[in-house]
Amino acid sequence: MLIVNIKRITKSAIVNLWRSRVVSLSSILVMSITLFVFGTLIFSNALLESVLTQIKSKVDINVYFSTTAVEEDVLAIKQSLEGLSEVGSVEYISSEQALENFKLRHGDDQLTLQALEELGNNPLGPALNIQAKETQQYEFIAKFLESDNALSSEGADIIDKVNYNQNKIVIDRLSKIISATERIGLIVTLLLVIMSIIITFNTIRLTIYISKEEIAVMRLVGASNKYVRGPFVVEGMIYGAISALLTLFVFLPVTYYLGSFSEKLFGLNMFSHYLGNFWSISLIILGSGIFLGVVSSYLAVRKYLKV
Repeated sequence: MLIVNIKRITKSAIVNLWRSRVVSLSSILVMSITLFVFGTLIFSNALLESVLTQIKSKVDINVYFSTTAVEEDVLAIKQSLEGLSEVGSVEYISSEQALENFKLRHGDDQLTLQALEELGNNPLGPALNIQAKETQQYEFIAKFLESDNALSSEGADIIDKVNYNQNKIVIDRLSKIISATERIGLIVTLLLVIMSIIITFNTIRLTIYISKEEIAVMRLVGASNKYVRGPFVVEGMIYGAISALLTLFVFLPVTYYLGSFSEKLFGLNMFSHYLGNFWSISLIILGSGIFLGVVSSYLAVRKYLKV
């Protein structure tokens, strides 16, 4: 009996789609626009994440050691830092490499280079470049470096300088910008999703309103609420599936056209991101389309036709 009812409901949904194909086409177009906006949010979040990752990668703190620091002690501190969950990466810079980097940075300053040569020895000690996983975690790392964990094997303090306090203002500002951007992105996403549901709901409601006399007849002959809702819910599923496929197809040329531009501006090629995450994006958009269609159809039948 269940299989028979499913076949009848599906057949009724297809008949309704064909009979009111103009309105059905309008519903599909509106839902496609809705899913396109939703898909655009997915790409926008990916671009935002790419930008934030680039910003985070430019934030770091450097630990400068005294020239008398033994390499084994510096590497021991490096290993301790790598064991912290807050630390993303630690790069060791030897005193020789630090000297080479200094010469490269001051290649145009002959007076500085001449003064360096007159010293006769390397005035720079080794250093560690530390990047945290999140910008808010640099303060914890700085406090760790001030603790006894940063002492040498002989218990001596070999750290000459930690530039956290110099970078603190920049780090705090970037943390606030990143947090505010993420909050704004979430709010905009929620608002657009709510607007999309309202638009889709009203469009499908028009389709159901056309069939209100047929629904009244079905009720008179004793059809159950589930049986009456069934064809419209299936219609909503079909609307969502067709709209999702149409949206996924449209994203191919759009992302291809914007790919190189987005890579230059945001560091992320939208077309490569789309192809690389095609199945996950397809699943999200297809699931969203079917969900919108089913929920909108269910609510429209229940609220406006008082089934």
